[in-house]
Amino acid sequence: MITKLQQLEEEAQVELAAAQTEDAIQTVRTKYLGRKGLLTGFLRNIVSVPEEEKPLFGKRCNEAKEKLSAQIDAALARSAGGKKLASLRREAIDVTLPGRGIRAGRLHPVIRIRREICDIFTAFGFSIVEGPEIELDYYNFEALNIPKDHPARDMQDTFYVDENIVLRTHTSPVQVRVMEKIKPPVRILSPGRVYRRDSDVSHTPMFHQIEGLLVDEGVTFGDLKGILTAFLKRVFGEDTTLRFRPSFFPFTEPSAEVDIRCVICAGRGCRVCGQSGWLEILGSGMVDPAVFENVGYDSEKYTGFAFGLGLERIAMLKYGVSDLRLFFENDSRFIRQF
Repeated sequence: MITKLQQLEEEAQVELAAAQTEDAIQTVRTKYLGRKGLLTGFLRNIVSVPEEEKPLFGKRCNEAKEKLSAQIDAALARSAGGKKLASLRREAIDVTLPGRGIRAGRLHPVIRIRREICDIFTAFGFSIVEGPEIELDYYNFEALNIPKDHPARDMQDTFYVDENIVLRTHTSPVQVRVMEKIKPPVRILSPGRVYRRDSDVSHTPMFHQIEGLLVDEGVTFGDLKGILTAFLKRVFGEDTTLRFRPSFFPFTEPSAEVDIRCVICAGRGCRVCGQSGWLEILGSGMVDPAVFENVGYDSEKYTGFAFGLGLERIAMLKYGVSDLRLFFENDSRFIRQF
């Protein structure tokens, strides 16, 4: 029996030496030391051993089990250590490599120009007011002296939700809503998204506008020219040359387009300005008395002016961007330039 025990020990040693993985080592443990293992079963055969040999046989069986158990534990420890070492090698950090910098975010150019314009006009005493982008036809058109079937509606290709609800085509409805709630003096700036059915290199279905309104006693066209001149010189520089051209808007009378000397060619004429040397920058005018009547203002007592401009257009001219669509493509390489 002792000889058979020695033979079983040798077989266990060979299998343990060949076991390279944790699962293989555990298989050896189960095979020899489990409840139905070979060494465990061998010890149960002690009843067939002569009485005088039982003490020695029992001692040898227990020694064999303890020795094999210790060897298996050591093999498992080596396997775990090897796995950890391999993992550390895979995850090793080469401290001699140059560091990877974290790229800081950048403000979108449209957000930059919006903040700049808002800062300028708040310094002039204007308050920032916002309103709904889904608007009633009344506020978007009728209250601004553009009744149904008026030809001026063709100037703005509108998205209609239904007959009386539209995606606002400008932020002027905010001005009407404010005038309905408060009496003059009024001095507000209304920035926000607007929508028109148009899309090419210089137009998008959604874009950003800022419109301003000032109403009080004794407001003149000279006040309008003074504020807009100061504003444009702060945005484009004190050397900026501008001009006011007669124009038409249904909600202002008289109305004027404001141009600046081309910032690309300095007025010499180029593709951007159509060889004219001038760039249209915003629309403006004195508020039409009909608009005052719609909001309950006394047009004999109060006068006011309004103006509106597209943020993308201002940003394109200020930053030299040639394609309007670049503002909406979310390309980080473009944004990082600002």
